[in-house]
Amino acid sequence: MLKDITLGQYFPGQSPIHRFDPRLKVLMVVAYIVALFCADGLWAYLFCFSMLALCIGLSRIRPKMMLRGLKPVLFIICFTAVLNMFYTPGVVLWHWWIFTLTREGIFNALYMVSRIVMLIMCTALLTYTTSPIALTDALEYLLGPLKKLRVPVHEFTMMMTIALRFIPTLIEETDKIMSAQKARGADFESGNLIARAKALVPVLVPLFVSAFRRADELATAMECRLYHGGEGRTRLNELHFARLDLLGGVLTAACVAAVFVISHFWA
Repeated sequence: MLKDITLGQYFPGQSPIHRFDPRLKVLMVVAYIVALFCADGLWAYLFCFSMLALCIGLSRIRPKMMLRGLKPVLFIICFTAVLNMFYTPGVVLWHWWIFTLTREGIFNALYMVSRIVMLIMCTALLTYTTSPIALTDALEYLLGPLKKLRVPVHEFTMMMTIALRFIPTLIEETDKIMSAQKARGADFESGNLIARAKALVPVLVPLFVSAFRRADELATAMECRLYHGGEGRTRLNELHFARLDLLGGVLTAACVAAVFVISHFWA
């Protein structure tokens, strides 16, 4: 299960999605999320899925890798589907005890599951195709107007990017600790929920120690490189919009408008 958590990983490439300006990619993800929540009807969801499938194909990220990222949230997806199927008022198809299956519940479950899956996959595609440094610069640029309100934008984006960067590292560290504990006879799979939770205590203690040690080493490294926040900071690679970004922005706006039109007239 730990190896299925792919959030925060970056896969270098030369695809059109990789070459997009990171600021544009963040805006594209936000626009896609808005379109998802405004989509209404089968055709609108199919159109949203087609847009996502096209972006995944252009990014040259294997679909298997995209599906792996869904495994950690599979329980949430199933739980959401069950709640929508059995607790949505409508035409009753089947009833037993406190469970009532309705036709409207089935459609709501399909729509909600599709929305969650596409939401997770589009945000994962952003981190897969954008380096942490580029993502930091993009977020800092987009949140720049908040600096006038004395919001520490640079520090906020830096912390968020460091957190994303260290997710794969902490997962790898957890896997090593669990393997070492299993070699010493630890059992993480048998017993009830309380027993499994107690078995994780020998894993959490060294994991926290390792995380704090890495944080201290990172702080020391940043101080040695004379890092003092975002004031007066320069960048090695400046962000510039190109023709490809303009084309991507226009197509994104057209696709979002198409979702609204389809939802309004073909729902």
